Amino acid sequence: MNQYETVFILTPVLSDEQMKETVAKFRKLLADNGAEILNEEAWGLKKLAYNIQKKSSGFYALLEFNAEPSVIYTLETAFRRDEKVIRYITVKQDKYSAAYAEKRRAKWAAKKEA
Repeated sequence: MNQYETVFILTPVLSDEQMKETVAKFRKLLADNGAEILNEEAWGLKKLAYNIQKKSSGFYALLEFNAEPSVIYTLETAFRRDEKVIRYITVKQDKYSAAYAEKRRAKWAAKKEA
């Protein structure tokens, strides 16, 4: 299994609840295909650097997970089919970026507890 990180942008016309449902749908898709979710972060509504589909902002979400390479094809097909997703990127993490992600998660957890 490889470690992956995917960031996707959802259309800003969604309500907060619809955004959470959409993220949960992709999380469930990963879990159903045997992926282990390591981290999930909702970055919220952010301004885009340039307009995408005539939209100037979007809801950002991050998922970190361990999965087989075949799961990525399934996930990205689901991203392409969902009209709520305006952009996405999935990156395979090497050992250095995986170590950095682990430190970032630990720092985020410590910050959350305080």
